[in-house]
Amino acid sequence: MHAFEKERNQKLAQKVIKGLASRNMEGYYAETREEALKKALELIPEGSSVSWGGSMSVEEIGLKKAILDGNYKVKNRDTAKTAEEKREAELAAYAADYFLASSNAMTEDGILVNIDGNSNRVSCIAYGPLHVLMIVGMNKIAKDIDAAVSRARGIAAPVNCQRFPIKTPCKENGACANCKSMDTICCQFLITRFSRHPGRIKVILVNEDLGF
Repeated sequence: MHAFEKERNQKLAQKVIKGLASRNMEGYYAETREEALKKALELIPEGSSVSWGGSMSVEEIGLKKAILDGNYKVKNRDTAKTAEEKREAELAAYAADYFLASSNAMTEDGILVNIDGNSNRVSCIAYGPLHVLMIVGMNKIAKDIDAAVSRARGIAAPVNCQRFPIKTPCKENGACANCKSMDTICCQFLITRFSRHPGRIKVILVNEDLGF
């Protein structure tokens, strides 16, 4: 990343953090993924119950590994051996102290935009866990809601589809077709414009490209 781009991101992050604060959400800024990991672990008290949905950003900063290696009560769907065990872990996440996630896109004034297929992730963002901690690379910041939805549908979803053994138009050609495929991962759209519970949602903005 060019030095001028880093400087611009630093300034833009402060605008995003102010927007989050106006929406009853907390924002933090980290220059690197290492700083982001340190801040995340400062925010999660040892002994807390922790869970997560699918998030490359959480993995990329090493947060998932740190939680698994640390003194936490982990509700881990990744180790489920059957569909029933996975569902049980996903339901247990609603009672977690902390739910780890990212956001498919964010607006410059602090609105979160997320798309989900199974919808366990967006439902936990909306309700359930006492705290939601998001790791968001500055590559995911968009001008407004329209741009954020466009980013989520046109960039995040088609890239995410490449990870899974599914059949969707975007898996085949890389572009959103507004499909109704049985494999679509665009089942639920969640726009989070305000949190009724002050500080429940915490966002660590990272001055790196993370996730999709």
